[in-house]
Amino acid sequence: MTLPFAMKSFAAAALAGCLLAPAARAETLEALTVETAGGPRAFQVEVMRTDEQRARGLMYRRHMPEDRGMLFDFKTEQPVSMWMKNTYLPLDMLFIARDGKVSSIAENAEPMSERIIPGGTVLGVLEINAGVAAKLGIKAGDKVRHPMFGPPAR
Repeated sequence: MTLPFAMKSFAAAALAGCLLAPAARAETLEALTVETAGGPRAFQVEVMRTDEQRARGLMYRRHMPEDRGMLFDFKTEQPVSMWMKNTYLPLDMLFIARDGKVSSIAENAEPMSERIIPGGTVLGVLEINAGVAAKLGIKAGDKVRHPMFGPPAR
């Protein structure tokens, strides 16, 4: 059975829309700053606030600009572990306490790994490209400025 031309065109357009949708989706970015010994380090971050968003995270992404990141909001301080399942990008993970202090950093997390990365009891996790934490001098004890961790810095 062959489809009429109009139906073939519609089917092709629908398939193209499905294939292009992930790359073409609009990202809502928020400003975040990490206060380091070497000065403030600014990022634009996507914030994952729902269970579905946190479960998806950076899975299947192939690129992230160096000044971007993903911030996971767990709503309350709780024991948090992460993994890299279906994540192609090597990442640094900053585990952040309620007061905005970086409690620990997991550097160069292995892409596609299902190894559990323990982070301790935290309110959030910031994922950035692997090597960026070291390059920018981000260390445990540094302060993260974002509305999730209280009022923004003035």
